[in-house]
Amino acid sequence: MNGLEAFLLTVIAASTPLLLAAVGELVVERAGVLNLGVEGMMAIGAVVAFAVALGTGSPLLGAVAGALAGAAVALPFVFLTQVLAANQVASGLALALFGLGLSGLIGESFVGQPGVRLARLHIPGLSDLPFIGPVLFGHDVLVYFSFLMTAAVAWLLFHTRWGLILRAVGTNHHAAHALGHPVRRVRTLAILFGGLMAGLAGAYLSVSYTPQWVEDMTAGRGWIALALVVFATWRPWRVLAGAYLFGAVWILGLYAQAAGYGLPPQFLTALPYLATIVALVLISRNRTLTLMNTPAMIGQPFMPER
Repeated sequence: MNGLEAFLLTVIAASTPLLLAAVGELVVERAGVLNLGVEGMMAIGAVVAFAVALGTGSPLLGAVAGALAGAAVALPFVFLTQVLAANQVASGLALALFGLGLSGLIGESFVGQPGVRLARLHIPGLSDLPFIGPVLFGHDVLVYFSFLMTAAVAWLLFHTRWGLILRAVGTNHHAAHALGHPVRRVRTLAILFGGLMAGLAGAYLSVSYTPQWVEDMTAGRGWIALALVVFATWRPWRVLAGAYLFGAVWILGLYAQAAGYGLPPQFLTALPYLATIVALVLISRNRTLTLMNTPAMIGQPFMPER
């Protein structure tokens, strides 16, 4: 039981940043925008969160700062794609590279410094239960926040007027504009929300998962989060399941390496990304499932007629 408990705890910790980033990107893509800059926003969120937590002694304040930093870094993408109608793929890739480079520059002086870990919650009576207590009631606030945001996004998208408008913008922005909906404003808010969640995912890495700063500590998680949205066919609860599936694959690779099964460490390191590719190939074979929820306007710029 102790081994199973440790495995589940590590899977939850590894899956949380994927879930946070993917839920944010799901909202962005539902609005008809493809933002490939998740990795860069996560990196900026991680370094800003670490710096603020180290300076103030409050990892929670650091997490908030990291989330805001992710949203701030998304602003140039908003200007390029919503004001100038620039190519979203090129703008997103530029944002990813910019975020990775800027985070390395900002974090150069923080390398090797011990961080401040976000405290785990303790619920009297529940957290002390054997096995169930640590697994369900012994995590920090960001883990529970990831579940809350998944539920909130699922409810907002499919049970509110705001969600209907956002999905309409992603399905046919010309029709939504003709009905009087502010397409660019809706997309701007969605992009900022995606940046906020990506920054929070990066903050989780540097104040909870491994409270330290090292360059490229996001380790490709932003790209996996992008793939997760497609894997989940743009459905929030499927994003949750996918995040934990990929988190489990990630941890299984580490367990296999520690157990000494004789597999090359390079293969085990590449295992989560290999699983991502295999999952996307399998999903792409079912064209009906892929097209059923795909926002029709994704990646297409919108310029209102003047």
